[in-house]
Amino acid sequence: MKKTNLYFKSNEQIRAEQLRVIGSDNKQIGVLKFEDALKKAKGEKLDLVLIAESAKPPVAKIVNLGKFIYQEEKKLKKQKAKSSDLKEVRFSPFIGEADYDTRVKRIKEFLNDKDKVKLTVVFKGRQLGSKPFGYGLLDKVVKELGDMTHVDSEPKFFGRHLSMVISPRAGKGKVEEKENAETKDEEFSNKKI
Repeated sequence: MKKTNLYFKSNEQIRAEQLRVIGSDNKQIGVLKFEDALKKAKGEKLDLVLIAESAKPPVAKIVNLGKFIYQEEKKLKKQKAKSSDLKEVRFSPFIGEADYDTRVKRIKEFLNDKDKVKLTVVFKGRQLGSKPFGYGLLDKVVKELGDMTHVDSEPKFFGRHLSMVISPRAGKGKVEEKENAETKDEEFSNKKI
């Protein structure tokens, strides 16, 4: 895994005359001259690190430089990891109702976690002659999920796989799931045994 190199100007590398300084306790100290801010940082045996160079006046923080860079790399790594989540759910064109319900439930969980979901229908052998069943299945999934999803890519064939990608819509996910649960409870209670 490639290590990201973050660079922050610190101590004598800072070329601003005045700085807005944030203390080691994350409380704002105020606007100080560079020399005063550097003395304050050295007095606490810490570094003066420039965190917002383009601000007027530039913002600097009194911290341990090594620890600060480590925390920033950790934040960056977490953002990268979260932004690339793509989950895949596979179906067969003639899937049983219970299996279908289980997979739709998993799709809803992924969407509630703000992950993109790749829906794939896998055709085996002579099933390739029944391509419309695959398209129908994907349409059924999208209709069941309702407006909690956004279709990123329409269904396309890649060899024996019919795939499409859906993503969650902002603020819709969990409400739809609760409404769905209520309607299923009503359906269950209305069934005669």
